[in-house]
Amino acid sequence: MTVDVRPATVFEDVRTLVGPKRPDANVCWCLSYRIPSKLNNELRGPARGDYVAQLLAEGPVGVLAYDGTEPVGWAAVAPRAATSFARNRRIPHVDDLPVWSLWCIRVRPGHRGRGISHALIDGAVAHAREQGAPAVEAYPLDNRGAKVDQTMAYAGLRKNFEAAGFTHVADTTSVLNGFPRVLMRRDLR
Repeated sequence: MTVDVRPATVFEDVRTLVGPKRPDANVCWCLSYRIPSKLNNELRGPARGDYVAQLLAEGPVGVLAYDGTEPVGWAAVAPRAATSFARNRRIPHVDDLPVWSLWCIRVRPGHRGRGISHALIDGAVAHAREQGAPAVEAYPLDNRGAKVDQTMAYAGLRKNFEAAGFTHVADTTSVLNGFPRVLMRRDLR
């Protein structure tokens, strides 16, 4: 299988990866870290998808992996200053570099175990580099090889970021699904 990763610009493809099965469902749409908490709590059902469509009108909201024409994976990446990570007390700021954050990786069931998450990390880094990012940060789980519930693995795993050239920069006080999250960074300069 050849995976092509490109900027997420097509609403239907983004919906395939992060949207609901039922239009009225209150799923994340990968907005939780992208928008202020108050707005995130106010947006319900179809309003969440409408908001993502508005964001897409302004430009890519991440990257998508394709197997041919089928969208099979998603990674959220954006300037940290435009996310809640800019204000997050559990994830430290190590300096004032205008880094980009990579905070969500999702591969569709039936396509897992084929290296798509690795391609998504590489594609997100390439997209951030093309947009002038000096570095990309991620906040993956440090699961030390233990099994992680797929629902909570969206933050990614430390070993996958290490394989993509990211280095551990700091520990955090953030815990997800019982696993500590670490701050990892890849310098693009």
